[in-house]
Amino acid sequence: MSAVAHGVAINQRRFDMIPRLPRIALVMGDPSGVGPELATRVLAVPANLASAELHVLASRTEVEAAAVEAGVSVPIADQPGAGRVVCVGSERADVAVERGKPSIEGGLRVKVDLLAALAMFQRGEVDAIMFTPLNKSALHDAGMHEEDELRWFAKTLGYEGFTSELNLLPNLTTARVTSHIGIADVAPLIKTERCIDAIHLLHDVLMADGKENPRILVCALNPHGGENGQFGREEIDEIAPAVKQVQGEGLNVEGPYPSDTLFLRARDGGADGVVTMYHDQGQIAIKLLGFDQGVTVQGGLPVPICTPAHGTAYDLVGTGKASLGPTQRAFDVCLGLARQNIARADARA
Repeated sequence: MSAVAHGVAINQRRFDMIPRLPRIALVMGDPSGVGPELATRVLAVPANLASAELHVLASRTEVEAAAVEAGVSVPIADQPGAGRVVCVGSERADVAVERGKPSIEGGLRVKVDLLAALAMFQRGEVDAIMFTPLNKSALHDAGMHEEDELRWFAKTLGYEGFTSELNLLPNLTTARVTSHIGIADVAPLIKTERCIDAIHLLHDVLMADGKENPRILVCALNPHGGENGQFGREEIDEIAPAVKQVQGEGLNVEGPYPSDTLFLRARDGGADGVVTMYHDQGQIAIKLLGFDQGVTVQGGLPVPICTPAHGTAYDLVGTGKASLGPTQRAFDVCLGLARQNIARADARA
């Protein structure tokens, strides 16, 4: 069972009672892109330094060079603790790459560092993982052949439970019941249990992000919600029973509603989160609403993993123009999820 996806939600006020600082592993993303700059800028924020133990998958030389380029100062130490950063190194530290262009070397660096971060979690050394932007094509060239990073993470961890990528905008978060599959394969996977898993996962992430009693809307699969079964019974047989069950658990959930009108309501402040049935049903809306300011959570895994939703921005490398907003937001979400997991573990002890 996923620590993020299931169980009784931890009240936000309890985060102040966690027994220790969350420990976060930070992967600096594709070395050819803006990831190193954004990582060091996050590491230079005093409030971030005070809120967690920060372990960077990079050499001290790399962090110092990226900080100089970003025009910031990062306090580096040999031992973890509040107010300082520990460089844990990388198997491919200081390997030269061409800046501003995707490459196999850049993909290999990200893959190696993500594997190292996952191993740190498995050894009990960190509570959450954050990475700055990577290049999917470079990762593919480097040997990551799964449909997406989420499935690669799950395979690497040996995790077979429900997972879902979540997308967080400043005022709206989405989760989905199915993701990177062909549209012909969607309907057979719309099952009550999977819908419940997606709702629980979204609820927990919203709680970790500071939303108490979050308002969640659930999409229908078929146009007009199937028109009472005239063209599709998924709403009647699978989705509505899921909504009813979680309502019985006390969650603030409504639906299923047709997505074409549901997202208008969500856009106007009528929801904190939306559960969609398939990839494009939510992604079209999210990208229109401001995906460049978004955060992606690799949801359902035993370890919280967060990243800014934008790309490597090769054209902005060295210009100082990359916005820190999504990376800072990713850090905040990662911190909240790490605290949530610690509080849950403490409650079980």
